[in-house]
Amino acid sequence: MTEWNVGRGLDAGTDIDSLTEIRLRIAASPHLRTAHSTPRIMWNVVGSLVPILAVAIYYFGPSALLVIAAATFGSVLTERLFGKKRSTADGSAVITGLLLGLILPPGFPLWMAFLGGMFGVGFGKLIFGGLGQNVFNPALLGRAFLQAAFPLAITTWPVQPDSWWSLRGDNFALPLMSPSAPDVVTGATPLGLMKFEGLSTSTLDLMIGSTGGSIGETAGLLILVCGGYLALRKYLDWRIPLSIFLTVFVFSGGLWLLGPDRFPNPVFMLFSGGLMLGAMYMATDMVTSPVTAAGSWVFGIGVGLLVVLIRVWGGLPEGVMYAILFMNALVPFINRATQPRVFGQTRRKPKGAEA
Repeated sequence: MTEWNVGRGLDAGTDIDSLTEIRLRIAASPHLRTAHSTPRIMWNVVGSLVPILAVAIYYFGPSALLVIAAATFGSVLTERLFGKKRSTADGSAVITGLLLGLILPPGFPLWMAFLGGMFGVGFGKLIFGGLGQNVFNPALLGRAFLQAAFPLAITTWPVQPDSWWSLRGDNFALPLMSPSAPDVVTGATPLGLMKFEGLSTSTLDLMIGSTGGSIGETAGLLILVCGGYLALRKYLDWRIPLSIFLTVFVFSGGLWLLGPDRFPNPVFMLFSGGLMLGAMYMATDMVTSPVTAAGSWVFGIGVGLLVVLIRVWGGLPEGVMYAILFMNALVPFINRATQPRVFGQTRRKPKGAEA
């Protein structure tokens, strides 16, 4: 008999035919694995959104909870019905639903929020092959669909009622039917007031969230803290939000210096609208953002420039959604153009160049 000693507590003289439990295991790289699995990352993102959800419900009452729940249910149900088996366990559909609900008005009809969640997961992720294959951020694609399909409902901002328990709009409107409740008194968001009426909003109100707007976009400081937690855990690339904020601040600050009576100040541009939520949670989506360090800077600068351009000269007061979706489409080209040189490899010389 052949004698083997494999260094795992086996004695010399062990019959090789008896070692049926020992296998030569061959696997593709990576061979070094980390405990930070996809489900763990996703559920950490969900956990970081909990304080933002709590503040949103505090400011907008039960309507906020209903809209977020409807969008999340639509996302999870679509993933469950049409996605891969057990694909809902990774938490990605939950994130899509939560983020979609947070960027909708509090008075939004529930059936529309549900439909947006279905569209975001179905056409924003599953049609491309599932998690890791999608080109566009699913939550933003769901909102873009709702913006095109229901422009009046998604741009209606009801004034805060006297009672916390009162609904902020016609959440229970029947599908494809006219609202049954009387029209609510509507107001305007800080961006709308600035763009169409030239009225500014208190910076403190923008930071703590006591303004009108989408459900989860108003508490800028809290969003920064929750996003900072993800950055510390290395669950998002800090270069993307930082480059967005710097670009918006510098570009809008330059315009403000040129015409303070015509253009909003840079602090207002940073904390108004959905910039904080978009920069921290949507532009940093691992699937739809660049994989290179240089590409992250290019991506963030592009988003920041587009946000300011749309807000200042566009027909809509807000441009975060369109800016991120447009840059999502450019990510493959950004990745290709910013690939670092392989270690030990010399750069190619152009054809015809002298050696």
